[in-house]
Amino acid sequence: MQLITYDMETYYDREYSLSKLTTEEYIRDPRFQVIGVSTKVDDEEAVWVSGPAKDILAHLHSLPWDNALALGHNNMFDGAILSWRCGIRPKALADTMLMSRAVYGMDVSHSLAALSSRLGTGIKGDEVVKALGKRRGDFTPSQLEQYGDYCRTDVTLTYMAFRLLVEAGFPKDELKLIDLTLRMFTEPVLELDRARLEQHLAAVTARKQTLLDAASVHDKKDLMSNPKFAKMLRGYGVEPPMKISPTTGKETYAFAKNDEDFVALLDHDDEGVQALMAARLGNKSTLEETRTQRFIDIATRGKLPVPIRYYAAHTGRWGGADKINLQNLPSRGPNAKQIKNSIVAPAGHVLIDADSAQIEARVLAWLAEQEDVVQTFAANGDVYKRMAAKIFGVTETDVTPTERQIGKVVILGAGYGVGHHKLQTFLKLQAGVDVDLGEAKRIIDVYRSTNNKISDLWAQADRMLADMTRGRHCSVGRPGVLDVDPERYSVVLPNGLCVQYPDLKAQPGDKGYEYTYRNRKARVYIYGGKCVENMTQALARCVIGEQMLLIAKRYRVVLTVHDSVVACVRSEEADEATAYIEQCMRWIPRWAEGLPVNCEARVSRRYGD
Repeated sequence: MQLITYDMETYYDREYSLSKLTTEEYIRDPRFQVIGVSTKVDDEEAVWVSGPAKDILAHLHSLPWDNALALGHNNMFDGAILSWRCGIRPKALADTMLMSRAVYGMDVSHSLAALSSRLGTGIKGDEVVKALGKRRGDFTPSQLEQYGDYCRTDVTLTYMAFRLLVEAGFPKDELKLIDLTLRMFTEPVLELDRARLEQHLAAVTARKQTLLDAASVHDKKDLMSNPKFAKMLRGYGVEPPMKISPTTGKETYAFAKNDEDFVALLDHDDEGVQALMAARLGNKSTLEETRTQRFIDIATRGKLPVPIRYYAAHTGRWGGADKINLQNLPSRGPNAKQIKNSIVAPAGHVLIDADSAQIEARVLAWLAEQEDVVQTFAANGDVYKRMAAKIFGVTETDVTPTERQIGKVVILGAGYGVGHHKLQTFLKLQAGVDVDLGEAKRIIDVYRSTNNKISDLWAQADRMLADMTRGRHCSVGRPGVLDVDPERYSVVLPNGLCVQYPDLKAQPGDKGYEYTYRNRKARVYIYGGKCVENMTQALARCVIGEQMLLIAKRYRVVLTVHDSVVACVRSEEADEATAYIEQCMRWIPRWAEGLPVNCEARVSRRYGD
């Protein structure tokens, strides 16, 4: 393939901009206008083209996109313009901003200016700031030339960054996943059932005031008091998010408007929690109301571009983007599957949603070499019932449904070192079972003694943190799977990327040394159990990423949510496609020999079904 690096410069003003609108809204808006475009084919000099829209289109259509890797910085934006406005769909898409996220982690900026500075490739200009409110006809020839210089520089910097990142060993499969992720947005397939969304909005609006009134019975001072607000959250079974205070260095509530875990509560399944958050933040609407309206608005403009954020977490997992978090659409409560069932395949097609069954529990047992659990998974045994039998001292055939649910909560909740206080909360929320702290502690003790290899893995991870801070190389988990790079405070994954703990530091605490690392907002506590969670999720993501690429060889992947992959296929191919996709989701990567993966696939025209 040829490499075409490109950058679009578009009209914007104080109200019409990407800071005010989503990418989808901005590009589909009638005010949209391309001022000019710079393109660079392979290592040729970058060129700038401006003028009437037909001239810009003529230049773009003259390039060999059919056999090109189209490279941009934030290519969700430029790629969508290329597809929606210009009718051009390149053979593949690449994005240096997304590559930067994967390589340099979550604690640094990934702007082109920051990436260029980090790589030492040059300085990005600021002429775009001087284009505020200017349409193409408002520029003088000299101003357009200056704008063109700015745009050509951006293209050159993007090209240089890409070459350096590839030469440094950026994984080829990750480039394929970036392409797959971008195409979900730039080449939309899914449709929206507007009538169903409008019915849902009416129902949500009717409930909203009741919820806000219920939340507002709290005195405003109580809502703004961190300890009292934390107590209100616990009343809904929500453990308040915490962070390290940059002022005191001690743990405190993460209740600031820019604290990610706090903001995530706006997206909670329980509308009561949403209403409580709305009351605290002074919002007039709950998230479900604003989100549903956003989907309705998209439906008026066309198909649903799927905005999935590549490498949204330091474990490599995908996340939500463009103000519609498809990773967290409600599946429970009064809003269960309402928006999901408004997302439909086009006529003559169905969706196949393949979920990797219990992938984290399977990876955890395999990584820890907890072979009895691995073998139970491999034999399609019931690990939840097996755990319940151990907890209650009965045979597996005598385990009741409630006891099995307790076993499930313990398997999924206790694998990362949680204590009996948290387990007590998990059992109440997820199994509907009240146990006292003594019983919760007994259950934790049974889990840890039964799964001693998993407990040992937490201890290995604790030692790994200590070795990292001392610059020592070490190993953790099943031999040959993970490598530890103390110079970068990183755990190297089989795909060549890393779980990173930037600026990892140790300090004396009440129970020995405590460890923290830096993210963009604050220092974060890290410990063995949490490291194991990070590594397990990162490995699960590696597995699912490779499986998704296999599926994409034959069928169009339109969405990935946590541990599932959704493909769109022709209705007459549904049975054949389901068999192939299940085969892909049971495929084991070369580095994961013995990992007992499995999947469940469902077929429907509606995503929620």
